[in-house]
Order: sequence, then C-alpha cells, then structure tokens
Amino acid sequence: MGVLNVTPDSFSDGGRFTAREAALAQARRMVEEGAAVVDVGGESTRPGAQPVSVQEELDRVIPVIESLVRKVAVPVSIDTAKPEVMRAAVAAGAGFINDVLALRAEGALSVAAEAKVPVCLMHMQGEPRCMQENPQYQDVVSDIRDFLAARVAACEAAGIPRNQLVIDPGFGFGKTLEHNLELLRHLRAFTALGLPVLAGLSRKSLIGKALGLPVERRLHASVALALMAVQNGARIVRVHDVAPTVEAIRMWEAVYSPKAQET
Repeated sequence: MGVLNVTPDSFSDGGRFTAREAALAQARRMVEEGAAVVDVGGESTRPGAQPVSVQEELDRVIPVIESLVRKVAVPVSIDTAKPEVMRAAVAAGAGFINDVLALRAEGALSVAAEAKVPVCLMHMQGEPRCMQENPQYQDVVSDIRDFLAARVAACEAAGIPRNQLVIDPGFGFGKTLEHNLELLRHLRAFTALGLPVLAGLSRKSLIGKALGLPVERRLHASVALALMAVQNGARIVRVHDVAPTVEAIRMWEAVYSPKAQET
C-alpha cells in the first residue's frame, strides 16, 4: 500500500503532493514500483496534528481520487475517519476505507456498511493531538487484540461481512517505543483473529527513537521493519518508499516461499 498524503502537514512528506498533478505523478510512480493499493489521505494524523473540517478534507481528496481511478490500474483507498469523506470518496471511485478510528465516529459504521468496500480497522489510543502524551496498557498485545476483536464484532453486527475487514494494530498511534516493538514481535497474535493484518511502520518516530535518525534518513530501517512485519504475518504493509520495500519482500519470497523451499 503506497502512501499518498495530499496534506500540507504530514510528518514526512507534508506539502509535496498537494497539487493534483504532483499527486497523480507520485501515484503512477508508486504503482510502477509495485504498489497494489494507493492510500489517499487528506488529514494528517501525526502526533500533535490539528483536525481539519469535513469540507477541507473533501476538497483535498475527492479531485485526486476522481483522477486516480481513471489513471491507475490498482484500487484507490481513502484514509479517513470521517463518514462524510468515506461516502464521497467511495462515490468518487475509492475501493477501500482505511480508518484510524476503526469506524468509531458517529455514523461511520452505517456508511461503511452501505459502501460495500473493504475496510481497515486501526487501533489508536486517544487522538492525534494527545495520543503520545502518556500511553498506558495492561498488556499492549492483548489489549489491542481485544479492541480489534470487539470492533470486528461491531462491524459484523452492522452488516459488514467479515471477509471485507482488515485489522491494523496502529504502530505509533498512542504507543511508546517499547509498545511498538512488542507489537511487532508478537504480530502473529493478530493474525490469529483470522483476518488480514496491515502494518504501517514507514518512517515512523519509533525509528527516530530507536536509532536517533531524522525522518529523511529512515529509509533502510523502514524497509527492515516492513520485512519483519511480513515475516511476522502482515498481509499489507503501508509504505512511503515502494520500490525498495517491494524489492526486499520479493527477495524474501524468493528464498522462503513454499515453491522455493520445494526446490
């Protein structure tokens, strides 16, 4: 899943793709490099980010989605927590909803059920403005697994089929460095729920905390984390740097795929 932020304030590429032509060029580049989904976001969810209005988010993402669905041959995802944006994005051609609030906003469950497209449910403790102030868990893996299981049950009760759901433990969203590392070590605890797992680790602050690296120097660590996520059961990795991530995963598959091990 290639990240396409059409925002002025995202933590690693804010402002780079706010112009429609720049966004389209970046999307085409990611697809050429191997992205299977392009994830369009119009509101930053970095720590400390300020919310934007529904209309502002719509103005940022809908023209891009309308153009993308005509220009790229892969599904376009909408990264939003707002039901109004979900509805408009799907009407514009988006085929996937990626929600950091796991459809907890008022009306989101019913909109997603009506949309009849796959949905990713992500865990976040708190909200972007304050989520990193003092995150606390009894047991980070069990607590988040239980939260996601409950959200899956709520989706099924609302009429969203289980086979339309993806889960995401939410690396970096209300978690300390230790929480993030523990989640990655035990990612298979989430695959045990029987749903595809999405992992978003690209350029995250956990790399800065672990290695002391600024955002612009986090490529190699991001690729390593994506590969570890795949090794631990992730079916989708959400990344900014598509080509190096795809190459690393394909090399891993060449060595460890069932077909390779038969030879």
